Amino acid sequence: MTSPLPSPASPLAEGRWTSRLWGTLLVLCAAMFLDALDVSMVGVALPSIGSDLGLSTSTLQWIVSGYILGYGGLLLLGGRAADLLGRRQVFLIALGVFALASLLGGLVDSGPLLIASRFIKGLSAAFTAPAGLSIITTTFPEGPLRNRALSIYTTCAATGFSMGLVLSGLLTEASWRLTMLLPAPIALIALAAGLKLLPRSEREKDHNGYDVPGAVLGTASMLLLVYTVVQAPESGWTSARTLLSFLAVAVLLTAFVLVERRSAGPLIRLGVLRSGSQVRAQLGAMAFFGSYVGFQFLATLYMQTLLGWSALHTALAFLPAGALVAVSSTKMGSIVDRFGTPRLIAAGFAFMVTGYALFLRVDLDPVYAAVILPTMLLIGAACALVFPSLNIQATNGVADHEQGMVSGLLNTSVQVGGAIFLAVVTAVVTAGAPADPTPQAVLDSYRPGLAVVTAVAAAGLLITLPGLRTRRAQGSVLVARSAVAETAAEPVGARD
Repeated sequence: MTSPLPSPASPLAEGRWTSRLWGTLLVLCAAMFLDALDVSMVGVALPSIGSDLGLSTSTLQWIVSGYILGYGGLLLLGGRAADLLGRRQVFLIALGVFALASLLGGLVDSGPLLIASRFIKGLSAAFTAPAGLSIITTTFPEGPLRNRALSIYTTCAATGFSMGLVLSGLLTEASWRLTMLLPAPIALIALAAGLKLLPRSEREKDHNGYDVPGAVLGTASMLLLVYTVVQAPESGWTSARTLLSFLAVAVLLTAFVLVERRSAGPLIRLGVLRSGSQVRAQLGAMAFFGSYVGFQFLATLYMQTLLGWSALHTALAFLPAGALVAVSSTKMGSIVDRFGTPRLIAAGFAFMVTGYALFLRVDLDPVYAAVILPTMLLIGAACALVFPSLNIQATNGVADHEQGMVSGLLNTSVQVGGAIFLAVVTAVVTAGAPADPTPQAVLDSYRPGLAVVTAVAAAGLLITLPGLRTRRAQGSVLVARSAVAETAAEPVGARD
């Protein structure tokens, strides 16, 4: 497959990276950067888009939701396609589609066409994200080298998200179309570099055929789940439409599981979920991104609607979190090597819970340095610890031919978690909307939503705690065995 440089005498084995390896990682980081950049930039531009194209609020929602629908709905298929069809090929083709969709989105004069371009971009990201992650995990061997590569890679996502907020504030002042067009030249440059630098990967030859029924059922269930969750706040969580849609999702997922259990070459090998470490990584990813997306939604409303801050001012308020992630990126690999993923994930979730709880103190006349900044710094520290560690924990101990599958599953957990918990937070805030919308009453209606965000992060912390006990038990076994053999115990490292 794509595991180059296995020789003990190779630069990679000795801990040194060649310029080609750095170039490969840079191309993959560029794609991840663009995915995150695109998600964050569009939100600030929505009012200008609505005004220019004459779109209603419900239509504007689909400019965001269309991307989520394509991304979250096809990640499982994208991850397995990377394993079966070749990671390099899938990555480059999807990156080219992303560039073309970016050009289309910046040139259209129709709301439906803009939504269609966003769906196509989400679809292409559903293939680049798992393919890119699996290229890293099959190029860099498990351990310190992979931990370093993944820490840099995941940092690019957080940096792209933070920079997207700032860039959108600047570009929207000139034209919202620039926010749509900006990813296109970056994607084309990354595509040209990828053609020369990405390692070639063979198609999986012994894969027992293509799981077409599983692909259809898995994709349909994820598309319907994301669609239902996105529409639920508008249609009503207890409406017949929503309940029937959730029932259909349950039926599709049940059929999917039955097909996967009997398939010779399943889209997802369900056996990977027998690992407690893997399950904790997947559930942790849902809680991590779900709580953050919900917090960002409420914090943005608070700053722009109640405090009257501009889009750029709001983006700069979030910047310390992204800056902290970027600064810490080069150190995260060695920190994971020393402390292991369970401890870092637990510490990160503890920071998130504290930060969200502190934000509950906000009022209509906040002092940024005393109230908002501490929350942003805690969230930045949490993102720096949790996101790389989740990626490392999910991909450790997984065979090369299943890296794309696990990467797709992890990214699906991230996107579905974001969609579900954002919808829940929106529903809670909408249910508590005051009849007399004074600024104080509106702020009070946000607090239950912030409490939900805090509770989701606390659930993520509780999910992680069993991993700490497992790691201690593994360490005790290693120490006991080394005492009998009268040899030094090998460090546990980053394994859960």
